[in-house]
Amino acid sequence: MSHAFQNITVLGSTGSIGVSTLDVIARHPDKYGVFALSAHAQIDKLVEQCRQHRPRYAVLAEPERLPELRTKLAAAGLVEIETMAGMEALEQIASQPEVDAVMAAIVGATGMRPTLAAARAGKRVLLANKETLVMAGQLFMDAAREGGATLLPIDSEHNAIYQCLPHPFSDQAGQGVRRILLTASGGPFRRFSQAELVSVTPEQAVKHPNWSMGRKISVDSASLMNKGLEVIEARWLFNLAPERISVVVHPQSVIHSMVEYVDGSVLAQLGNPDMRTPIAYGLAWPERIDAGVTPLDLFQIARLDFEAPDLARFPCLELAFESLRQGGAAPAVLNAANEVAVDAFLGGQLGFSLIPELNAATLKAVAGDFDAGTLDSLTAADTAARRFARSWLQQQH
Repeated sequence: MSHAFQNITVLGSTGSIGVSTLDVIARHPDKYGVFALSAHAQIDKLVEQCRQHRPRYAVLAEPERLPELRTKLAAAGLVEIETMAGMEALEQIASQPEVDAVMAAIVGATGMRPTLAAARAGKRVLLANKETLVMAGQLFMDAAREGGATLLPIDSEHNAIYQCLPHPFSDQAGQGVRRILLTASGGPFRRFSQAELVSVTPEQAVKHPNWSMGRKISVDSASLMNKGLEVIEARWLFNLAPERISVVVHPQSVIHSMVEYVDGSVLAQLGNPDMRTPIAYGLAWPERIDAGVTPLDLFQIARLDFEAPDLARFPCLELAFESLRQGGAAPAVLNAANEVAVDAFLGGQLGFSLIPELNAATLKAVAGDFDAGTLDSLTAADTAARRFARSWLQQQH
């Protein structure tokens, strides 16, 4: 069976995931067309993407930048492309009837509403935005179920698990799954002592050993907070209790994750660290298409190493499990606190080893005050967590 032609909306097209998505789409012009592109601030890059892919819509998150986009599109002779801006515009291009699939790659809480809109509209949602599941896991999974959406995780770890499960998103216990094993590279500071972690600089933290990623996610990878957020996502995506999710440090980043079954089998998905593999899988599922990725050379890799994560040196991972045990809005609070902490670290206002301290203090102070029943309640929890985290920061100075 071959797919009918698909119209794709790429939310966050100028980021690394968006760029990789457009690369895969361009390899298969007979299968995919670009319906809409959205960007936050990189207008020149967005115009260049419009020139190449000719979407019907180009959308900005911030309305005040719209005149600049229109001027530049006109100068490039792209007058037929419709332009819009703001949250409602993002929700519109994610849910319009002509759209078949939505790549949800807007970083941060901004990506949550358009991703929810795509789920409610029953789209194929290629989920690369963490915050949707971390902040609103239950709400989002309910929306996807009610809307009849097809959900394909794009994070390399969750995509690997999806590929290793018999029936993704069903009752895993009933399918003989004992637990899932999320692999982590361990980041650039895997061998650092606690004393060395105190003096880590932003320049060191954003250099990931295996993946090319944005600054925020690179810092999260270095603190293992990224893996903590992935644990929270996996809990919702695969409907598994936290105690059936384990993290394995695997420095080579060749095994992207594993699923352990009750019969003793462990299934793993391997590949070179290239986001085009999970993106192509999400676009073409249940088929497979060429993603432009270099084949894996096992002889060149020669060995695969595994170790347990050190929760004393990297307490952010344990905080994520703690937020799941607390339930309610606790994961949303942890995520918001961490965004403030990473921002402060990158701006030179907070030491690397104080990131988990700020996160823990915020979780303790704020999490109990909110429930996770509505988007408004979760947004209020997010706001309160940021406010507390900023005041905690000021007390440090």
